[in-house]
Amino acid sequence: MIVRTTAEITDTDRHIKGNNGNWESKRIVLANDRVGFSFHETTIAAGTTNDFHYANHIEAVWLTRGKGTLRDLTNDKEYPLAAGSMYLLDGNEKHQVIVEEEMQMLCVFNPPVVGDENHDENGIYPLLRLQDDGSVVREK
Repeated sequence: MIVRTTAEITDTDRHIKGNNGNWESKRIVLANDRVGFSFHETTIAAGTTNDFHYANHIEAVWLTRGKGTLRDLTNDKEYPLAAGSMYLLDGNEKHQVIVEEEMQMLCVFNPPVVGDENHDENGIYPLLRLQDDGSVVREK
């Protein structure tokens, strides 16, 4: 059983701040927790525009606070976001989050994220596989 609070994650290696300073994320569950997904609480600053692309992951996002717009950069379609909105990135869509009011979101990644996620936003994550013994290996 894993029990954690975001308070105990704050200012540890599981508390990640984006390179541009627009967002921060608390990694509540990561790949080394061996449950097959990762679970994060992410906050994105008001008045910012943020480009994301997770080429090797499916991501589900539940917005718990804030307001803004999600733009699918593959077709320029826009979706309004507010507390209670959910979006699912199941086709590795390049997307943009335009934040009107500070957003807090809960994010689930499959396969699970390894490490701090300070990457180039072009989806440079290893593909992962959970082995029978519970360990995680990178696909080649």
